Amino acid sequence: MQTTIDIRDDDLSGEATRRLIAAHLAGMHDTSPPESVHALDLDRLRHPSISFWSAWIGGELAGIGALKALDDERGELKSMRVDDRFLGTGVGRALLRHIVAAARERGMTSLWLETGSTAEFLPAQRLYASEGFVECGPFEGYSPDPFSVFMTREI
Repeated sequence: MQTTIDIRDDDLSGEATRRLIAAHLAGMHDTSPPESVHALDLDRLRHPSISFWSAWIGGELAGIGALKALDDERGELKSMRVDDRFLGTGVGRALLRHIVAAARERGMTSLWLETGSTAEFLPAQRLYASEGFVECGPFEGYSPDPFSVFMTREI
């Protein structure tokens, strides 16, 4: 049976969205030293350069993701997180493909991301690699960090 995933523009005002962002930040702090946490909090996600989406299944929030415009041609994936209840259901891939399509529609030619390097982040790394992202060096103000993996892809 095919699960319908509804991806919506999100204004960050809903309680479910705010809870998942808080859980995302807490998870990042649980797995990485503070100086290696690059996840954005609610206020920083409201920046005009950032577009934010939420994925819903049957009326329940299943995941979140954002696109930060680095410039007219480059975007950065931010705040990709699937609620634990929906891991392995295709929500992360659907959000990623939605963000890639949105970036392409805006005329961007490449996407960039930073994710963790520890075992907890292997599923994310595999997802990104399966969608054409390749490892690269730090970009846009990031520094080399043993807790970070940097990836990019042309779109």
